[in-house]
Amino acid sequence: MARILAYTPPALGHVFPLVPGLLELQRRGHEIHVRTAPDAVADLRAAGLSADAVDRRILEVEVTDFRAANDAERLRSGQRDLVDRGRFDGPDLDATIERLRPDVLLVDCMAYGAQIRAQVSGLPWAMTLPSLLPLRERGIPPYGLGLAPRAGVTGAVRDALMWPVVEKVFGKAMLPGINELRSAAGLPALASPLDLYDQPHAVICMTGAPLEYHRTRLPASVHMVGFQPWDPPSTAPDLIDEPGDPWVLVTCSTDYQGDESLARTAVDALRDQPFRVLLTLADAYEKADLPDASNITKVKFVPHGPIMGKLAAVVTHAGMGIVGKAACAGVPIVAVPFGRDQPEIARRITEAGVGVSIPAKKLTPLKLREAVNAAVARRSQSVEVARGLAELDPAAAFADAAGGLVPTPKAAR
Repeated sequence: MARILAYTPPALGHVFPLVPGLLELQRRGHEIHVRTAPDAVADLRAAGLSADAVDRRILEVEVTDFRAANDAERLRSGQRDLVDRGRFDGPDLDATIERLRPDVLLVDCMAYGAQIRAQVSGLPWAMTLPSLLPLRERGIPPYGLGLAPRAGVTGAVRDALMWPVVEKVFGKAMLPGINELRSAAGLPALASPLDLYDQPHAVICMTGAPLEYHRTRLPASVHMVGFQPWDPPSTAPDLIDEPGDPWVLVTCSTDYQGDESLARTAVDALRDQPFRVLLTLADAYEKADLPDASNITKVKFVPHGPIMGKLAAVVTHAGMGIVGKAACAGVPIVAVPFGRDQPEIARRITEAGVGVSIPAKKLTPLKLREAVNAAVARRSQSVEVARGLAELDPAAAFADAAGGLVPTPKAAR
């Protein structure tokens, strides 16, 4: 059996989706180690995994993309942040490899420095991707804009014209910093941001149909394993089981992005409606100045798993973690994308028929109130999607993909 090291940035939304697959690998006899966010370590250890925190200097690199004045600057600043973190997560992975001597590496898609060090390590490694796959394929709209698929000649022409533009925009933001890190490691420069997905021996993407477009031309190295929702074991707050109006969960990002305006608008939209509202604010908790209302409960964090079965709808920034959990539980979704990968996730929600979407720039109390009612009316479609997802075994698929990298005895070091 092999020793497998999973390395993630300090973001719960990038480590918790790995846990079911890592536990399955451990059940199969592999030795698993995780290097990740400090606030995830205790929960991972309680789940039975060996875990340690990443280098503190990685956390000291401030995330700044939420300050951007427009989408282009948000992309540029977000990529600068990741490259700056990469100057520390690369050496951190090197030190961890030296200490643990793993046989296989699993490195998160946002840990740029660690990916580069994985590539030069000589070890078999996979990129873990807890979000949508941005690879180009016929019939797949250009990534990042949240465009709907368009069939026929007009769709083919639109996509053919737009994909090169999108690649150029992302490349301008991503490649200078990434190629600087690659040059320092003695690796050749990348010509396209999509080349990132050709570097690892495997890409393990933790999404799948119907909240991902059907693909027919995936490289053999890309594995779409499906959602792996996971929360630390916990119980639902007592108030969830109290009699009363249906509950609506409103979530802000666990990786701070300045989205407390979503919580403020939700209070204004739903304070006089026949719903009870649970606001989970994460790192926006101290920053959000929210009015009080009798049907509104404000908390910093509540594990989502235990309460999903109690919800009439979820209002979210369209982070992949909460969207996957809601989809698996059959809970309708209102997506309010702010940036990052969120416009694409919001589009998948509407295409799958499991919810509705409002761009953050167009969010008003009236639009949000109407969206919540529209989402609740789609309950039957959400439940149907959940039934289909329940028939899958994403943890086994993840373990199969990662286990396929384990060297045979003849090839072992």
